[in-house]
Amino acid sequence: MGSGVPAIEEELEFEIPHYFRYYRSGRVERLAGTTTVPPSLDPSTSVDSRDAIIDPSTNVSARLYLPRSNSSAGKLPILLYFHGGGFCIESAASPNYHRHLNTLSSLTPLLAISLNYRLAPEHRLPAAYDDAWAAIQWVLSQADPWVDQFGDLNRLFVAGDSAGGNIAHQLVMRAGAVGLRVKGMALVHPFFWGSAPVGLEPGDEEFRARMNRRWWFMCPGAAGLDDPRWNPTAEASPSLAGLGCERVLVTVADKDYLKYRGKEYYEMLKTSGWKGVAEFVETPAAVHVFHLQYPESEIAVKKIRVLADFFGRE
Repeated sequence: MGSGVPAIEEELEFEIPHYFRYYRSGRVERLAGTTTVPPSLDPSTSVDSRDAIIDPSTNVSARLYLPRSNSSAGKLPILLYFHGGGFCIESAASPNYHRHLNTLSSLTPLLAISLNYRLAPEHRLPAAYDDAWAAIQWVLSQADPWVDQFGDLNRLFVAGDSAGGNIAHQLVMRAGAVGLRVKGMALVHPFFWGSAPVGLEPGDEEFRARMNRRWWFMCPGAAGLDDPRWNPTAEASPSLAGLGCERVLVTVADKDYLKYRGKEYYEMLKTSGWKGVAEFVETPAAVHVFHLQYPESEIAVKKIRVLADFFGRE
């Protein structure tokens, strides 16, 4: 027999459909991106992987990938990678990202470090940006034996897709501000936004209001909808000339509404006075992060080769 006290229904505070529900109690219910796979020696690529703590103060970790077939052939380029997922889902251990980093590590070849940055809403921005900064310091310290033995710090690349592309940009801007310069940065379908539509970006009020609420929730200390962390091409944002890298690759997908922000970023970079080489690739008839969703497709194979070529060049 029950106590006679009715159950109290949890009150929902905020929801991003298909991503998560956040309750006033503090409980988070993630709706996607929770499946994980363990590190392992991948038989199809001969890439070995393992997990390592990079910041004991936050317990932030990374998954490292080493192509064993190339581990005796001298130092390898290093790729510091940030997964996507709207700052709130997915991880370095997600099946799609584990497969993607295995493939990139083998094809380039390179030593990859995929960061498990802290996720919102438990850890709202700037937590992910701070974790990225801690990660590059950890890489540069060569505290990890794989980085020390196999990594070439003169060929350090930073990359990310969607929200991870946003994080990559913030990291390389911060690096440039302190005189640190990495070899290159790849922004794959980067997640930027702003107060006014760009190009043929959706302009209806309801859609933009949802996106704006999402930003305010993810980054409660934001300076507005054109905060440099949300809109790096806004008039008040720091000049892209400050990027701390030698080369930049921006890639977008034809059927992704974020492509207009990626194009604007590339065009502004070229006229910013930045001293480097910028490249731009648009994949026709493709959706957001198609290469992760459909990795065996012809356009995905081509896209991954573009990335491997960028990371593999001297």
